[in-house]
Amino acid sequence: MKAREREERADEHRARVVFLVRVPDERTGDFLRAYEAVRHLVAGGVPGHLVDQVCRSSTDPEQWLITSEWTSLAHFEAWERSPEHRELVRPMRECFTDARSLRFHIHAQTPVPA
Repeated sequence: MKAREREERADEHRARVVFLVRVPDERTGDFLRAYEAVRHLVAGGVPGHLVDQVCRSSTDPEQWLITSEWTSLAHFEAWERSPEHRELVRPMRECFTDARSLRFHIHAQTPVPA
């Protein structure tokens, strides 16, 4: 099996979760503090979590994107169903005026530069 084929097969099981949220300007500080608290706890010990990012729109300062990558969608869904998750993300969710969640299986990705 070629290296590229192995990469693509491994990628089929990984998942990307995307949250598109709106945060009013006056809640930005609260939102970022809450995100910082959650991300360090998740990165430090939630099974299957690989990486996450928070991004702010370049054209709409109230539009934010939170992405996370997981070894599998099942790992994310187990975390999302946990009581700990609901408690940890509550302060962050309280900042949202709108939220949309999308889940994807990673089909392929370019190689990471050396």
